[in-house]
Amino acid sequence: MLAGLGLLIVIGFMTLIMTRKASPFTALVLVPLIVGLFAAIMGYGDFGANDISKFAIAGITSNPDLNIKGVAGTAIMLLFAILYFGLMLSAGLFNPLTSVIVKMVKGDPLKILVGTAILALGVSVDGDGSTTTLVVCSAMIPIYKRLNMKMMDLAVIIILANQIMNLLPWGGPTARIIAALRVDEGALMRAIIPGMIMASIWVVAVAIWRGLAERKRLGIHAIGQDELNAIISDAQGDTSLARPKMVWFNFLLTAVLMVLLIFGGTWGIPKVSSALIFAIGIAIAFIVNYPSQKDQRQIIELYGSSAVQVIFMVLAAGVFMGILAGTGMSSAMGEALSTWIPERFGSHWPFIVALVSVPGTFFLSNDAFYLGVLPVLNEVGIQHGFSAMDIAIASTAGQAFHLLSPLVGFIYLLLNLTGVDMGKWQIQSAKWAIGIFVFFLLGMFGISGVPF
Repeated sequence: MLAGLGLLIVIGFMTLIMTRKASPFTALVLVPLIVGLFAAIMGYGDFGANDISKFAIAGITSNPDLNIKGVAGTAIMLLFAILYFGLMLSAGLFNPLTSVIVKMVKGDPLKILVGTAILALGVSVDGDGSTTTLVVCSAMIPIYKRLNMKMMDLAVIIILANQIMNLLPWGGPTARIIAALRVDEGALMRAIIPGMIMASIWVVAVAIWRGLAERKRLGIHAIGQDELNAIISDAQGDTSLARPKMVWFNFLLTAVLMVLLIFGGTWGIPKVSSALIFAIGIAIAFIVNYPSQKDQRQIIELYGSSAVQVIFMVLAAGVFMGILAGTGMSSAMGEALSTWIPERFGSHWPFIVALVSVPGTFFLSNDAFYLGVLPVLNEVGIQHGFSAMDIAIASTAGQAFHLLSPLVGFIYLLLNLTGVDMGKWQIQSAKWAIGIFVFFLLGMFGISGVPF
């Protein structure tokens, strides 16, 4: 019954947002609350109506006693990250990059989309979707607007690239797999890298395909020097807060922050919380670029509203997952997910795990699937003669679709910046993500030697 109620929450939420009967924030908060209270009143779980509010708050703030990890840390990180990159945008850190891109693409939509793919793949190495979104959107949105290109293509390319690079150990899923199955990190990475490389080439191919379509629709825009200057000016926006003399300092500061984010805890580099990294970055950037408190307040006012909108969605997702986890619906759905697979499919268990990981990582958080469901799937695999490494590698396939889930906080930042409809974006992204999934499978079963 708990598994059925959990599925009802997920379906109810998806139905409301896909049919636009409710905003994602409203659906994320009210649907689990209503279903959770119903379950408590009907006695379907070992919890009461008063516990529902505790689960909801725990989903935000964390509660070790309830074994619920909250989203407060993510929300705080997003707040500081959005303000930091907003500050850098105003200071003009991305102005030279935008100028170079505009000059190189020369108004050709094909080159612009390929450039978007390469930039997104490169920036996504840090493993953080919000960082990728902020950097790529800051550099590319002015160009897309000026040439009347489709923002949908920008939003799709960014998420496709980030879904691949999110598999790097510091991105999240891989770390959870290692913790759950105790497999060797180096061996796991070596096994999934071939699929990641092929999938990255696929993203560039998608950019070429969409670029050719946009070139056919818009043509190649011959940009004269005056228009080139106008595009660069539009991309740079209000220059009253620009600090062109601080570009190299800001670049080095940002590079240091990225190194701490990516390599913290390795090579003797201290491990620092991502929220604290961006908080320190803002403090230093304020001192160097905007020592005046008046300018600092202006920066906060400029980008604070965007930060609040995104944080609202992240906190709402925390309520959603807190109730699912606290009531036991997440674990019940996980158990049901693993038992629905017929025993006769045991000889192809890694392939089954790869298939199960798609809905598993879409409807559940990475924590819920990799820490709750994957150990169960692994036990079944071991019974059929497969190793934990085989199951670990196979479970990464679902990441081809994971970031399309409404439970992923930073996608609301991406949708907010590009202004695209969530439902249409999910459909368009999923269409191309099938290719990523296929290449992940080819990499793990065809090159890395995972038994099919």
